[in-house]
Amino acid sequence: MTRKTIFCLSVLPLAMVAQAAMAQGTGDGDPFDPDASRLIPPVDLTDEELPPLEASMEPDKIVFSAQMIEYNQASDVVTASGDVHLVRDGVRLRADQVVWNRNTGEVIANGNVAVRSPEGDSAYAERAELTDTLRDGMVDNLLIVLENGGRLAAQAGARDDGVSILDNAAYTPYRALDDEGEPQEPSWYITAARVIHDPETNRIRYEDARFNLFGLTIAALPSFSHPDGSEGGSTGFLVPDFRLSRSNGLEVEFPYYINLAPNRDATITPHIYTGVLPAIEAEYRHLAAEGAFQVAGIATYSSRRPINPPAGFVFDGDNDFRGYIEANGRFQFTPYWSVTGSTRLTTDDTFLRRYDISRDDRLRSTVEAERIGENSYFSIAGWAVQDLRATADGGQQPIAIPAIDYRQRFADGLIGGTVNLQANSLGIIRTDGQDTQRAFASAQWDYRRITSLGQEFSLTALVRGDAYHSDENADTITGLYAGEEGWQFRGIGAVAADIRWPFVGELFGGIQRVTPRVQIVTTPDLSNLEVPNEDSRSIELENASIFAINRFPGYDRFEDGVRMTYGGEYALDLPRFSLRTSLGQSYRLTRKPTLFPSGTGLSSRFSDVVGRTEIRYGRFLALTSRYRIDKDNLDIRRAELDLTVGSRTTYVELGYLLLDRDITLNIEDLRDREELRAAARVAIGDYWSVFGSAVVDLTSRREDPLSLADGFDPVRTRLGFGYEDEGLEFGFTWRRDYDDTGDARRGDTFLFRVALRNLGR
Repeated sequence: MTRKTIFCLSVLPLAMVAQAAMAQGTGDGDPFDPDASRLIPPVDLTDEELPPLEASMEPDKIVFSAQMIEYNQASDVVTASGDVHLVRDGVRLRADQVVWNRNTGEVIANGNVAVRSPEGDSAYAERAELTDTLRDGMVDNLLIVLENGGRLAAQAGARDDGVSILDNAAYTPYRALDDEGEPQEPSWYITAARVIHDPETNRIRYEDARFNLFGLTIAALPSFSHPDGSEGGSTGFLVPDFRLSRSNGLEVEFPYYINLAPNRDATITPHIYTGVLPAIEAEYRHLAAEGAFQVAGIATYSSRRPINPPAGFVFDGDNDFRGYIEANGRFQFTPYWSVTGSTRLTTDDTFLRRYDISRDDRLRSTVEAERIGENSYFSIAGWAVQDLRATADGGQQPIAIPAIDYRQRFADGLIGGTVNLQANSLGIIRTDGQDTQRAFASAQWDYRRITSLGQEFSLTALVRGDAYHSDENADTITGLYAGEEGWQFRGIGAVAADIRWPFVGELFGGIQRVTPRVQIVTTPDLSNLEVPNEDSRSIELENASIFAINRFPGYDRFEDGVRMTYGGEYALDLPRFSLRTSLGQSYRLTRKPTLFPSGTGLSSRFSDVVGRTEIRYGRFLALTSRYRIDKDNLDIRRAELDLTVGSRTTYVELGYLLLDRDITLNIEDLRDREELRAAARVAIGDYWSVFGSAVVDLTSRREDPLSLADGFDPVRTRLGFGYEDEGLEFGFTWRRDYDDTGDARRGDTFLFRVALRNLGR
């Protein structure tokens, strides 16, 4: 980008920092030795240090201050001495002395010369020769400190007619001092005999360049150039990635970045494999005034095997086109209206795993238009899901066209409460299954008050009317979800009263709170089975849902009858320590059989007990536990544990999941599972670290009779090491997968990655 600066060489470093690829000197000695950098006194040109001079509105005039001004009328020479400051066109210059020969137009700055550009970059030198326009000239022993801390040094520099030339130049992105104020040596730098920047061609060219890593010359670059970033980016190759896997062999990625405009760019990445045919990946990004979007995809031609072939059947696979595309974007057209969309599609079930792109087994595509007001919300959306699981039936996958939701809130509502109105409709179609349309309107009144005794009292009343239409109900896999074909109508009414009574006191030098809670909900008998069930299937009793008015997820099922829910919360806050825990259970006063499947914890009159516990100790320890306890025998039916111990650089993460619910398989596909996840990172010194992770399937036939696991089956393990400082990052990772899924074969994957900061685009 072209810079309007007063210093002859400021254009070059500014353009180079935008490009993030610099050159470094080839003179004798290390140009970035911490002691050598002190040869030029570091002048701090802060806004507070400079006098409050305002640049002239006329670009040819300079505003300056100095301790002494001398004018030689005979020679027509102006000499400013003693802490000279000049301001012109947003650029600030300081020197011990500035001599201006008005006859020749020559301006010479001597002693502690320093300049700061409007962008925040600073340049230092002992002597500079400029023209009276302050745009062309020569500088000796130049040191430029960029805003991000990087440094550019050169034995000499000149600018003539806009073209900047640096002789024996050197660049590194590292600061001279680390965060503790100690001198640091750069891990890498680039040297060049000459660096030339021509703003007409918008390119920076290096002559006889060398790349130095840890003091060793790694690569010679006899002729090397790149764009200067004046068009908003830098077209060229990025650092390649290397990967070795059993499925594809050795993989090398060669990303090529293309700058199309300041608000548009693209990346083309060929993938070369030793085991399969090459693949091509592309990404396009676009930033507009109203929003942004990006589109990416990868394609190849290779063999494809079934995800779940018959036992004993050997299938080599058919060669076919395979690929994946994803896109997302958001546009804000007005302060209220916005449109968001995303899509993810692949040609087959195993492509993402085979080419190590993603391990997701469901890909969702959606588009939504929203209007968000101060007290209203409107949304119209559509979505579809591509299921990649072996048990998936593509014809049964729902497509929503559309899903409409409108809500209006009246804060000053009825009898001191808040009134919320909602209208909702949903259309579900399937290529080989039941189609359903639903619409409802509801009104909810919420009243909340704090009594004189400190109790928090809440009262909620809800009325709702539903209309459903469905056909091809017999094609629904689970008959309990089908409902009756044709038009069906349903009315819902519910009243809930909730009271909490917190008791607060001091304990161990901190504050503790004990909060018992009781809730009563009553709903008349409903004809739930007459309407289809599309969004109330995955039932999970947990701490977040035990006190919900409707403990079915979604809208298609609503819990009826009368029930009482009771529980409590406890909190303890100490310096650097906090504890939160809660428990809850419900009891149905009606004897009508429930619709909740056996194993969900809600099928009996007494529910299972659910709870959550969270412990934190500063930033060193975080523990979160969620659990469900069987009401009859106190067995753990659901347990989740997430533990993090350590600092930002050295830590251990543990995750444990136990699902022992025994939910009826012909109703819900919620299989029991036991899983352990572990990850750790250990910092070695300031820059090195080792890391590892593992996922282990602990499921046995005791938990799941259909499982083939033996109680300790590794799913995926990872181990590696890495190096990271402010200018360099590289690492090596080994990963092992233990499952075969179609042509995504189990085995080892090795990844080597290098990133040079401030080099490339």
